[in-house]
Amino acid sequence: MKPSFRLFVLLATVKSYAYAAQNQDGDVFDPLSYVNLFIGTVNGGHTFPGATIPHGMVKVGMDTDSPGNHAGYDGDPQYNVTGFSQLHQEGTGGAVPLSNFKLFPILNCTVFEQCLTTIASRKIPRKFLPNGSPDDFASPGYFSTNLSNAIRVELTATRRVALHRYTFPPESVTPRILLDVTNDGQVSGINPEMAIDPETGRMIASGNYAASFGPGRYDAYACVDFKGEGYHFDAPIEYGPYKINYPDLWGTDINQHYYSWGSEHGGLVGFPSNSDNGNKPTSILARVGVSLISTEQACANAEEEIPDWNFDRVVKDSEDQWRDILSRVKVDTDNVDRNTTELLYSSLYRTHLLPADFTGENPGWKSSEPYYDGFYCNWDTYRTLFPLMSLHDPATFARIVRGMIDIQKHEGWLPECREMGTKQFIEGGSNGDPILSEFYVKFDKQAKELGVHAEDLYEALLADAEKTPKNWNIQGRQADVWKEKGYIPSDTTYRGGANTKQVSRSLEYAFDDFTISQVARLLGKTSDAHKYARRAANFVNSWNPDVVVPDTPGIIGFMQPKFANGTWNYTDPRHCSVHDPLQATCFLNAIRRDGFYESSPIVYSQYVPQDTARLIELQGGVDKFVERLDWIFENDYFDSTNEPSQQIPFMYHYANQPGRSAQRARQTIAASFNTSINGLPGNDDSGSMASYVFFYLAGMYPLPATRQTLLSAPYFPSISIHNPVLATTVTIKSNNFTGNPVDGTSGNIYVKSVTVNGKPYKSNCYLEWDVFTETSTVVLELTDTANVTCGTGKDALPPSLSTGGYD
Repeated sequence: MKPSFRLFVLLATVKSYAYAAQNQDGDVFDPLSYVNLFIGTVNGGHTFPGATIPHGMVKVGMDTDSPGNHAGYDGDPQYNVTGFSQLHQEGTGGAVPLSNFKLFPILNCTVFEQCLTTIASRKIPRKFLPNGSPDDFASPGYFSTNLSNAIRVELTATRRVALHRYTFPPESVTPRILLDVTNDGQVSGINPEMAIDPETGRMIASGNYAASFGPGRYDAYACVDFKGEGYHFDAPIEYGPYKINYPDLWGTDINQHYYSWGSEHGGLVGFPSNSDNGNKPTSILARVGVSLISTEQACANAEEEIPDWNFDRVVKDSEDQWRDILSRVKVDTDNVDRNTTELLYSSLYRTHLLPADFTGENPGWKSSEPYYDGFYCNWDTYRTLFPLMSLHDPATFARIVRGMIDIQKHEGWLPECREMGTKQFIEGGSNGDPILSEFYVKFDKQAKELGVHAEDLYEALLADAEKTPKNWNIQGRQADVWKEKGYIPSDTTYRGGANTKQVSRSLEYAFDDFTISQVARLLGKTSDAHKYARRAANFVNSWNPDVVVPDTPGIIGFMQPKFANGTWNYTDPRHCSVHDPLQATCFLNAIRRDGFYESSPIVYSQYVPQDTARLIELQGGVDKFVERLDWIFENDYFDSTNEPSQQIPFMYHYANQPGRSAQRARQTIAASFNTSINGLPGNDDSGSMASYVFFYLAGMYPLPATRQTLLSAPYFPSISIHNPVLATTVTIKSNNFTGNPVDGTSGNIYVKSVTVNGKPYKSNCYLEWDVFTETSTVVLELTDTANVTCGTGKDALPPSLSTGGYD
């Protein structure tokens, strides 16, 4: 990383600390002071550093001309600013999503008609600090930048409304602000509509746009109002629509514009300057309501959520919401590097960006239920993001589950990938199943009071498990052939979707069915519980015991594609790894027949979360299993950027070697995650990487839709997690904590023994959910000896399906 980038991160951290400290109410420890929004804003992390509230629909932020501007922003100062748009995703791949309805301030034009309005002609560098980094700042609920032309931009937001503050220097004779209707992230806008009210300057706009990870398109609507801050004006002194670089003075409707060609359409308004009042800068507020329903609703949203135009009040309200969420986790920072604490809270922050609360903005049907969007995608997030939500925010989790069930009722299957009301491409299985199951397994006793009806939840799970959709590329499963064969064949073309990633889907379907079995068991549906548990064991149908890695004969047996007649197909186990001779990627491709999605057969051959004990048997016993795990790490087959790898460092627990898990997990953090702007090894994947990092730092790894959480030593002398629904706080304390070794392989990082509320616990390797349902103190006795074990009792090892652990 360039030295200027390092200084940029340091300055951003200092600024963030100062801003949060000003808003403390006497608290010594303010979690907002440890949130660094710029982590992962270069090098493909695609994180969003703009302004939003927890799970806010509106995510207002800077857009740049970077090729990696999936969240709009790029931390590399070489990229220019193209606008400040209202809608963004966080940490995604695919095509560039959203970035709709950009506003852009224009310092001066000789005359209105000669203002340059296209992205290419208007874009501008940011102001650089003396070290060469951009003069950008962000903290939860607030973003600012200084442009190279001395215009200052500040942003904040409520759930459906953005508030911009543009401060023009005194030399700006006629401050102007542009609304870009067609240039979303993909430049996909069609059917643009835009009208200007000459009496107020209000601009209403709409367009139709392409979704970024699927075949759909969506309509979006905006309503923009303006107000002087520190001075008053009744109306704009100039206004008009533009097409390309041709503003039309005094026009009120984009469709009345003389020119009819070009793809860049919008509106431009100019206001009186405040410079006559003592040669002062001019500050103009722009309030932008957004809707998926209509421009009328966009305006109503704006008037309802920010009626007072009070920028500082909106910032404070946002901070209060973020502080409420983040303060549910408290850590002792004694003998802990500040960067570690910053990494923990920054990661926790990013887990509350998606999915987004679009309640009241469902374009598909009217409903009294919550509506959440931005599932991008469940395959990424079900492993760690929602189990983290179980620990500290089950009320929001319940609303998300209710929204998912409502989608299933109206569309037939649970949502999988979703953007702006459109169905997107499925990555793995039907991964809404483990999300609903995670909620119910943890909160079956509280579900009714949280508005989640058990039978509706179960019916939604059964729809995924039993019904084959017309297009399994975008929802549901290939359920018929799965039920018939217990795997997805690689050679037969079935109607309903692409015949690809068959092994990955087989393994995901097996885990999906396991999660359904756990819900059935709680509901007293015994025959269903046994049925889905049997289907969960079908992962063995994809295990070929005879396959070896070329030049590595000691590692035998891998998940492999299989033909419909029961004979084996073959995929090189190195396929889609760093050592793949063909350098394949395993991303979505309708004609790909290798059987795997986004990861290698080597990684997928470790992916059986429901029955690691059986996997150990298939791999030749404990010694061979550990040998394989070591080989994966030593030969770079472990991929910290990819979700199926996430549990691998903790899998030594199942071999009764939790010390090795501690080493591997800490080595993963040291090698791949930090607080710099390139501090992520790949996309944040809608907070899935953030939640994964949080769990590692907290000394845990969750097993979705179970009542067990794998346990290791946290990076803190103590960490407390408060659950407001259960009214409980669990504190994990580490005796003999001496700090965190940089390499992760030395020091007091190994758990020798565990007590819960003063009593010896049954395992040193996991905690039952019962520990979290009451206020508990978990004490870990740490040692520097790596050869610790899970304990000696019959329940010391984490449970597996084949050993009866989930009966």
